Amino acid sequence: MMSESEIRLSVFLGVLLLMAVLELIIPRRKLSISKLIRWASNLGIVILNTALLRVILPLTAVKMAIISQDYNWGLFNVVSIPVWASILLSVIILDCLIYWQHVSFHKIPLFWQLHKVHHADLDFDVTTGLRFHPLEIILSMGIKILAVILLGCPPLAVVIFEVILNASSMFNHSNIYIHPPLDKFLRLWIVTPDMHRVHHSNIPSETNSNYGFNLSWWDFLFKTYRPQPELGHETMNIGLSTFASHKVAYLHWMLALPWIKQIK
Repeated sequence: MMSESEIRLSVFLGVLLLMAVLELIIPRRKLSISKLIRWASNLGIVILNTALLRVILPLTAVKMAIISQDYNWGLFNVVSIPVWASILLSVIILDCLIYWQHVSFHKIPLFWQLHKVHHADLDFDVTTGLRFHPLEIILSMGIKILAVILLGCPPLAVVIFEVILNASSMFNHSNIYIHPPLDKFLRLWIVTPDMHRVHHSNIPSETNSNYGFNLSWWDFLFKTYRPQPELGHETMNIGLSTFASHKVAYLHWMLALPWIKQIK
């Protein structure tokens, strides 16, 4: 049987490869800058983030779920409900939490300084879903661990949620064309690339919409849904107007971005 880390790595590599191939076969829009540079930097920051997490937060969310279960910490470890129900509810609640975390990272200035690294990508493809500043990744993991402890999430629920979150982040950031009727149907349940691309527009009203990562329900429920970009998917501007330079594609600039006001 595969270990948790083997499952996560297998899904990560499988989805990354699948989306990369589909982007070559059915691209949604033309990319504007060197794919080699962007991919090297975006994948490089994933490796850096993974290494830093292992050092700074050696107790992962799954490990904390196991500890919480052993000591009966958290809601689902003290209430009497079927295991399947606690797993399902945990995944849904954690997804709602990631929605509100995303909203807060846009609304709270200090958090936005970290999150803008993700939005400064001048193109939108599968690797954009991996481009996050190390401090944001550490903060996000801390929030998730706290939620896992308070909820008493079953370890299996945490594994399922993290695998889905990682896979969906690559899927909904991918530069692939989905036939409009199929896209419209999928949006009833999940966040599609076209839906999330609106969120990466450099028009503020569009950036502050479509916050969901996995389930699309939260944007509908909390009135943050925007169906299409004003300029259309092929011609809309991706990124941030204050960071329009190709420098933002390089890893060292990505790491410095939270402390920089603009790069022209």
